[in-house]
Amino acid sequence: MPKVSHMDWDKLRIFHAVADVGSLTHAGDQLHLSQSAVSRQIRALEEALDSTLFHRHARGLILTEQGELLFEATKDMMKRLDTATARIHDSEEEIFGEIRVTTTNAFGTLWLAPRLPQLYEKYPDLKIDLMLEERVLDLPMREADVAIRMKEPSQADLIRKRLMDVHMRLYASREYLEQHGTPQDFKDLKSHRLICQSPNAHQISAGARLIRDLMTHNVQVGLTVNNYYGVLQAVRHGLGVGVLPDYLMQDYPEVVRILPDVQSSDVPVYLAYPEELRHSKRIEAFNDFVKDEIIAHRKRERAQAAE
Repeated sequence: MPKVSHMDWDKLRIFHAVADVGSLTHAGDQLHLSQSAVSRQIRALEEALDSTLFHRHARGLILTEQGELLFEATKDMMKRLDTATARIHDSEEEIFGEIRVTTTNAFGTLWLAPRLPQLYEKYPDLKIDLMLEERVLDLPMREADVAIRMKEPSQADLIRKRLMDVHMRLYASREYLEQHGTPQDFKDLKSHRLICQSPNAHQISAGARLIRDLMTHNVQVGLTVNNYYGVLQAVRHGLGVGVLPDYLMQDYPEVVRILPDVQSSDVPVYLAYPEELRHSKRIEAFNDFVKDEIIAHRKRERAQAAE
C-alpha cells in the first residue's frame, strides 16, 4: 500500500472528522468547509492509499475495514495532539482543558460526582470526562489521565498516592429500624433482610469476605444488586440491612450504622496518574481538589464520631 506523504495532514484531519460523525455535511460544518471540498479531500486520500475508506449509504457513511484501521490511527493522533495542546497550556500556568478520570461506579457516582461543583467553582474552564467502570483502565497507554481505585495500581510509570482507607459496614434507614427494631448482635440479624452486592459482581474483596462471614451466622440475603448504588437505594427505602462502604454515609443522614463492631478489613483508596503528567497544572488542580475533599470528609467523620 502506498504511504501517505507528510503533506497529507489536512486530508487525515478531514477524514477523522468525517469518520467521527459519519457525514460529509456535518464534518464540513465542523471544519467550516463545503461538502464538496470535504468530498474531494476524502477521494484524494482514498486515491493516495489506493483503498476505499467509506461505504456510501443513503443514511450516511460507514467505514470499511481499511477505514476502521485508519480511524484507529487518527484517533490516537488526535488524542496525542489534545494531550500536547493541554500540556502546552499547562506550562503557561492556565488551568483548563479536559481531564479523563476513571474510578469505580460506586465511588464516582456516590462520592466524587456530588463534590465536583466545588472543583468547577474554582476552575470553571476545566472539563471532566468521568469514566465509571470496574475495569482498570490503562493509564500509561492514556486510556485515562487519572484513576481513583480501591486497590494499589500495579501498572508501571505511575505516580500513586494513598488517599484514605474505607471499610464495608452494616447500615439501615432510621425509619426501617423504628419499624423493625435495631439488631444488637448476629442472632438478631437473622430476622432481617440483608442487602448486598451480587457474589458474581466485581466488588471490593474485603466486602465479599464480610458477606461470607455474615452468612456463616445464617444471616439471610434478601436482595443482591450488582452495584452499591442499588444497595444504597434499597436501604434508604427501608428494604432491610445493607452492606455498604463507609464513605457514603456522611451524605445520607437518614441511613445509620448498626452493629458497630462489624466491619471489613481496611480497603485502601489510591489516586494514580502517569509519570508524564507530573507537571500538569490541571492534574495538580484535580489532585489538590480530591485531597482537600478527603481532608474535609475526615474532619466531618471525626466530628460525627465525637457526637
